[in-house]
Amino acid sequence: MAESYGDAKDTTVSVKEPTRTDRSTAELMKQLSDQTVTLVRQELDLAKAEVTEKGKRAGLGAGMFGGASLFGIYALGALTACAILALDLAMKGWLAALIVAVALGAIAGVLALIGAKNVKKGVPPTPDETIESVREDVEWTKQRAREGRR
Repeated sequence: MAESYGDAKDTTVSVKEPTRTDRSTAELMKQLSDQTVTLVRQELDLAKAEVTEKGKRAGLGAGMFGGASLFGIYALGALTACAILALDLAMKGWLAALIVAVALGAIAGVLALIGAKNVKKGVPPTPDETIESVREDVEWTKQRAREGRR
């Protein structure tokens, strides 16, 4: 039997409880803002901790290097005197001193080049782990935004 226009129909409307996906845009924007602030703070704390740790290690290494340099200078002075006195047995004193000075100059030049190369590798002291973490966060956020548009 066909229903006519005036026949009674079931007019109840089911009301669902709001779920996480039924929140308003304003609520979602507030949550996004809160999470972004938290994320930025956490990333800054991580960067601060990483740079502090690298700074401590670099400071300790520089102090040890300074101490080693001081004793190295003393040893070099003694070895220089020894080399000059040894060469003085075979030639004039001024020639022995000149030969030792040229040899030490060449060694200093090579060490300076190697040191400059190593310094370039370590500068700037960037927080690499934090940078990578931020990149991952940005990529994750982009991916979630793309999924949300679908």
